[in-house]
Amino acid sequence: MDESLKQQLNSFDPATRARALAKVRKIYSAFNMHCHSFYSYNGYGYSPSMLAAVAKENNWRSAMLVDFDVLDGVDEFLAAARALGVRACAGMETRVYVPELADVEINSPGEPGIAYHLGCGFTASEVPAGEKAFADNLRSKANARTRTLVEKVNTYLSEIELDFNAVAKEFTPNGNVTERHVCTAYRMMAEKCFKGGELAAYWNEKLGKYEENPVKLEGLIRSKTMKRGGVGYVAPTPESFPTLEEMNKFIINCGAAPTLAWLNGLSAGENDVDRLFELHLKYGLKAATLIPDRNWRADTPEKQTALTAELDRFVAAANKYNIPLLAGTEMNAPGQLIADDFTIAPLVKHLDSFIAGADKFAR
Repeated sequence: MDESLKQQLNSFDPATRARALAKVRKIYSAFNMHCHSFYSYNGYGYSPSMLAAVAKENNWRSAMLVDFDVLDGVDEFLAAARALGVRACAGMETRVYVPELADVEINSPGEPGIAYHLGCGFTASEVPAGEKAFADNLRSKANARTRTLVEKVNTYLSEIELDFNAVAKEFTPNGNVTERHVCTAYRMMAEKCFKGGELAAYWNEKLGKYEENPVKLEGLIRSKTMKRGGVGYVAPTPESFPTLEEMNKFIINCGAAPTLAWLNGLSAGENDVDRLFELHLKYGLKAATLIPDRNWRADTPEKQTALTAELDRFVAAANKYNIPLLAGTEMNAPGQLIADDFTIAPLVKHLDSFIAGADKFAR
């Protein structure tokens, strides 16, 4: 805090003190309500305990653990947060099939009817006995999808073929293998098999390009071999994931809150924001989550304007429907922010909504 701000806080004028306090609130309102751990994938290798420590070190107001398809880190994260005096909560992210939007893209690019979706407010890694089969099925289906992906990509990258079980053992603490783990494993295997110019030549042949930066190279591996058009891509069907209704029943029966995941408002499924909220409310919606950094940062001023307009529209809709907002950075890819800067113009105007959402869930 600079001396000028301190002087304003000590002013005899109540209005000056009030304005200064508002500035302080903006400066010190750091939090992250969407943090993946190494139980699914964290871009920095962070465990649940490390996430709690990062929250403490950076004086975050609160933090939320979110992992894909598993609740493995919940007990550890909540215990670590309590030990460190960090306000916290925990969630799970997965994908669901939304029959009512089967013909339009929602928030999973190129996959009509499929939506990323969360449950927030889980209090334990263990689910109720009646929900164990559902939880086990989520985990096994996720691993089966990644195993199939590896088998298919191995046919193309045969020179650096991976053993799925070996990847699970080396790169994960509890066997929940994701695409990002696999990308790292392929990059490291290529580095073992090829040296110098051979390595660049191999990736040039397979990907049409070589990146010396490991993060960029892994992103290229993922986009060229695992996403739509790549040899490893398997288009989802309605049977690939639980329905929105089924997932929300699981979330509610575990004592957690069904949570809408927002991408950017530019898809047909997200463009009609009222229809989207009303559909989710039908199945028990209690919160919404967004990644602020991708809702304003853009390559051009025109795109930034479009993104921030959609962000404003989404926040307004959430407030209209009295749905708490959980804002965070994910941290499930290298280079993603540790925490958002809520003092910047596109975000500071929504700070009250983001704080209210965090305070609603974090304990």
